[in-house]
Amino acid sequence: MQLTALEKQLSFLREIDRLKTVIRQSPLLDQSRRENSAEHSWHLAMYALILSEHARGPVNTNRVIQMLLLHDVVEIDVGDFPIHGGSSSELQAEQESRAAARLFGLLPEPQRKEFLSLWQEFEHAETEDAKFAKALDRFQPLLINIFTGGGTWTENGVSLEQVFSRYGPVIKRGAPELWAVCERWVSQHFSGQAAGIPKQAD
Repeated sequence: MQLTALEKQLSFLREIDRLKTVIRQSPLLDQSRRENSAEHSWHLAMYALILSEHARGPVNTNRVIQMLLLHDVVEIDVGDFPIHGGSSSELQAEQESRAAARLFGLLPEPQRKEFLSLWQEFEHAETEDAKFAKALDRFQPLLINIFTGGGTWTENGVSLEQVFSRYGPVIKRGAPELWAVCERWVSQHFSGQAAGIPKQAD
């Protein structure tokens, strides 16, 4: 029996509940546990809502939020690929592309086509919206590492040079003002000048 459009939408919404079970390397800021990919996606959407004025060029904040809510849905099938994990980018791209086709394929047209297109735009990072979304996807874990005393950098023995090369180009390309803040934070962190970093409000 053919599913109705509503049944397909509800099937997709049930399926993406599994994103809550995908655990990332990044901890919560209170360091009580690691964040999951659903929390990460929600937090990035909030970053876009709050920080869109700092994008390099004009962006459509609504489209950026949509990309960020969708960008990690593929992790339901393939899991998280940590930035410091050393995985093959070609293999990752292939696996994530298959996952995107399956997961967005649960939706009725035209939503399947629309969401898959948004996901692909984010991956290719050629539009201003996608460049900014990518910048936020790098900025959020960097902020977490700074405000948790090193976080995954300490766990993985990441150097100052590696932080600059792995985060810098992507953040600077989409949000140079944010990268200027990051440069200061990162330099202070690796020089041990933590006192120069503002404390979180209680």
